[in-house]
Amino acid sequence: MNNIQSLQYFLPELLITISALFVIVFDLISQKKSNNLLVSVALFCVAWLLYQLPSNGGEIFNGMLINDKFSFYFKWIIFISTGSVILVSKYSNELDKEYKAEFDALILFVLLGMFLMTNSIDLLMIYLSIELVSIPSYVLAGMLKNDKKSNEASLKYVIFGSFASGLMLFGLSWLYGISGSTNIYEIYKTIQIIDNPYMIYMSLMLILIGFGYKISMAPLHYWTPDVYEGSPTIVTAFFSAAPKAAGFAILIRTFFILFTSTNSLTIDALPLEGIDWFLIVAVLSAATMTIGNLLALKQDNVKRMLAYSTISHVGFMLMAFSTASIDAIVGITFYLTLYMFMNLSAFFMVIHVENNFKVKEVNQWGGIGYKTPVLAAFMVLSLVSLAGLPPTSGFVGKVYLFRTLFATEKFYWLGIVGILNSVISLYYYFKIVKSMYFDESVIEKEENKPILLCFFILLFSAQNIIFYIYWQPLYNYITKLFS
Repeated sequence: MNNIQSLQYFLPELLITISALFVIVFDLISQKKSNNLLVSVALFCVAWLLYQLPSNGGEIFNGMLINDKFSFYFKWIIFISTGSVILVSKYSNELDKEYKAEFDALILFVLLGMFLMTNSIDLLMIYLSIELVSIPSYVLAGMLKNDKKSNEASLKYVIFGSFASGLMLFGLSWLYGISGSTNIYEIYKTIQIIDNPYMIYMSLMLILIGFGYKISMAPLHYWTPDVYEGSPTIVTAFFSAAPKAAGFAILIRTFFILFTSTNSLTIDALPLEGIDWFLIVAVLSAATMTIGNLLALKQDNVKRMLAYSTISHVGFMLMAFSTASIDAIVGITFYLTLYMFMNLSAFFMVIHVENNFKVKEVNQWGGIGYKTPVLAAFMVLSLVSLAGLPPTSGFVGKVYLFRTLFATEKFYWLGIVGILNSVISLYYYFKIVKSMYFDESVIEKEENKPILLCFFILLFSAQNIIFYIYWQPLYNYITKLFS
């Protein structure tokens, strides 16, 4: 499909680009520093275009991108995460109001990059889309210019991100050198006839480093705790949800198309001859969830604890990915949807607590359960869901991840590791609960309850119960996407 014909499938991305540029221009020429109405209207229009967009456009822009049901669904996960963060950001006391326009523009550019990540089927677009996400993210991490931890977070993010990006680019260039093409479907045809699997194996490992860094997979997780702690909390909330969904989208598409014998997202995959990367992913999954949970145990800072929590959840999703089955794709997509709600609700509660009570450490949350009983109760609900306990959606999501693993009748040891890690996670999640209800209160009465912020906390937390009761329609819908 040529470029002109492709534009009809690219309207949401065009609108995001125009909106980001307009926000910057509006901030320069207007005396008003508030652009909340402008951004809200832009988000509404993007949502409407996504709803109207056909999900079966096929390859667009001469095979650079693809518009299919897989990308369509992941775009909704990314959009809901990003949109809620943008709307809630105006209640963040950490962000300097003078830089709100820059924040909105950077977030919109990241949103554009994440949308492209879900669509990319060309090596150039894969790399450029990841960099379009990464570069504005470096700036977002350092938005608190006078905060040393924020400066450190941004610097570490740049250094580690550049290193991982360079290795990934080397791996992508190797594939191009082997095949003479940048389209992953054309590269797949060449891979099938190469006698030396070690060349493909090396390329696979280098690409996995780049993708693994983006999703915070061990041992490439080292940037996550420092960046999450040093960044503004609203930015940390954003990093914990949307980029993870985009990272898994590009990981699934690239590995299922390039490095399996089936070359499809709708058929259970088998590894390429001589390249059994399933075991490698299984080992990395065990390491990721174990490191994330064990290091979370000794954290006192809430954001740093939730950073390690994010790492552990990545490990659980990689557990299913190690089977490379259709059920794995469905299970990961289903879990990412649920994870978005439970994780963002927890982070939005952290923003509320920081705004009103000026506390950052777990032991400083004493008495919050009585100072703000309704919101605290919903925070408990989100933490229980993150731990994977019934009656919450997190329990249902983990059940499907484990079912995917055990159904393949391999890597039983990984299932045992996953169960043990689920038990370990209970300790640090309930450490927050204990502090809220049983530790001595040293905080003052809350100052205000912003309606929109409280609305998102209650709405996203409520999904933990709603999708525990009515999980089947969502799961069936996701299953149909890959049928």
